[in-house]
Amino acid sequence: MTVRVAYQGEPGAFSEEAVLSYFASPTAVAVPSWRAVFESITDGSVDAGAIAIENSLGGSIRETYDLLYEFRLAIVGEVTVAVRLALMALPGQSLNDIERVYSHPQGIAQADEFLRTRPWQVMTAYNTAGSAKMIRDRGERGAAAVASARVAGLYGLEILAENVQSGDENRTRFAVLAMPGAAAQAWARPRPATAPKTTLVFATRNVPGSLWRCLGCFAERGINMSRLESRPSRAARWEYVFWADLDAAVEDPAATEALNALREHAAMVRVLGSYPRAEEE
Repeated sequence: MTVRVAYQGEPGAFSEEAVLSYFASPTAVAVPSWRAVFESITDGSVDAGAIAIENSLGGSIRETYDLLYEFRLAIVGEVTVAVRLALMALPGQSLNDIERVYSHPQGIAQADEFLRTRPWQVMTAYNTAGSAKMIRDRGERGAAAVASARVAGLYGLEILAENVQSGDENRTRFAVLAMPGAAAQAWARPRPATAPKTTLVFATRNVPGSLWRCLGCFAERGINMSRLESRPSRAARWEYVFWADLDAAVEDPAATEALNALREHAAMVRVLGSYPRAEEE
């Protein structure tokens, strides 16, 4: 079954790799922004989308958390992509010819140690693959891009340095999104069974001990919370919502009981999805 899947960036982006890795038979659709991924699913232009949630070195992608709160989409799966970065430029140039380096802010942060070895002007672009495409389209000599090595072949560039990312354990986790109720499991590639995971967002009441009581709903029932993150609620100044990942399926009786208890203590609770945890490499 062919499924249309939106991703942010240009062909060769890590988000495209996430689409090709997770889906069995996708038609990958490039869009210019994370918001455009959400909008494309909502208006029915595509069936699903892949959005970056966090990087193992750079941390959370805060924009996507805010969009998850704004749009009423479901998380139906997740996939991790190994981040291997290369420095690339138009053919016939050497490292000594480079004056400017372009990449997405996450790519720049992940290659920071390498980039600090030379007095380059480092400039941000909207996407790693997009920075390579921009250099190709402009014919910009003296410029290089930090992107996935496979991008060089797509845009006729030459690799000047490989594996410029910091460390060997660099991974980006992507959430797979669809409209609530979509038959999303039929779209995924066959893969080994993994433990279940549930993602939710909740808001505490503005009273002493509120967060402690909310978290206790899970601790008292032996449910591990593998991730907890706060973001501004945007409803009022200095008020926050909390994002949590649970190591349990929402259908688990203990999880159901914990969520019912949470609703008694929290000002708002929304479950975004219950899905198989990504298979780690």
